[in-house]
Amino acid sequence: MNATFDPSAIAIEDVRIGDAATVAEVDAWVLSQPESTPFHRPAWIFAVARGNGQRAILLVARDVTGAIVGVLPLVLIRSALFGRALVSSGFAVDGGILSTNSRAETALADTCWALAQAHGCSTAELRGGSAPEGWTVKADAYLGFAKPLEASDEAQLLSIPRRHRAEVRKSLENGLSFEMGRDKRLRDIHYGLYAASVHRLGTPVFPRAMFEHVLDGFGDAADIALVTKDGVPLSSVVSLYHHDAVMPYWHGATLASRAERSNEFLYFNLMNASRERGLTLFDFGRSKVGTGPAAWKKTWGLEGVPLSYAVRAVEGKMPRDVNPLSPQYVRKVEMWKKLPLPLANMIGPWLARGLG
Repeated sequence: MNATFDPSAIAIEDVRIGDAATVAEVDAWVLSQPESTPFHRPAWIFAVARGNGQRAILLVARDVTGAIVGVLPLVLIRSALFGRALVSSGFAVDGGILSTNSRAETALADTCWALAQAHGCSTAELRGGSAPEGWTVKADAYLGFAKPLEASDEAQLLSIPRRHRAEVRKSLENGLSFEMGRDKRLRDIHYGLYAASVHRLGTPVFPRAMFEHVLDGFGDAADIALVTKDGVPLSSVVSLYHHDAVMPYWHGATLASRAERSNEFLYFNLMNASRERGLTLFDFGRSKVGTGPAAWKKTWGLEGVPLSYAVRAVEGKMPRDVNPLSPQYVRKVEMWKKLPLPLANMIGPWLARGLG
């Protein structure tokens, strides 16, 4: 007896990095979707997974015609200290299921959980997108910040609340220089600034290879902005470009940056450069609720929007917790701050690769 044909059937495909034609097809589809983020692009998961010695899994849902109707980029994160987790997207602030079909959403979620169990993961995380049935939604940990870019430098300045606008004006009088690019010199400088910054926060630094692979994988859709004074680096940030938005993502700065207001100079100039590039949105990314970074972003005139993440854990087990603000990490964070920077930079990447 022949099986009944189901015109709404969904097939799930696991795309390999070596399948260049299919990877390109998936990337084009992601870029065509208004709700997509840079973290849905194949370049992201392949870059961060490779840079951290983890595994990328790119799930694609197709309808009966073979057309793509959904994508779920995943990173299988394995850590001796933090356990195993399947995350979309790994090392990112967004991701999750991207789909134009409700049956595809269900099929992608079910496949994700089946893969998590098959790989011995205690947790699966979807950082954005729809929340599948049976998953726990958490919306109390992070806020997302974004604002439209203005029509001119002056209008951009006037859009900043008065008190912080005064700080930006002062930064413009400090003899600072701004540049953007992707060359080795800027990569060297940025990683040094970033490593020192996260050390002061008490967290391990990610492997440099991750930054290299992201910059190489994204091409013109990623770059580094740097602020110097008299040739001395003060602040830098790696930004991602997606649709009409700029997203400053990995930031680093020296202790002297605060007195020079180089971070104000950095982001104000990045806003203006992005407008000149034809972009219309400044996506300041996420910050943890109740933290200094969240409060600082609000001084730019941005309102935080709660971010919803869907989590599923093995029955009887708690979801993994890699939030450095959690009580269990308070002492470890303080101890990490006291490590000599060269030592922290040597062992930090091994730890950080399990935190994505």
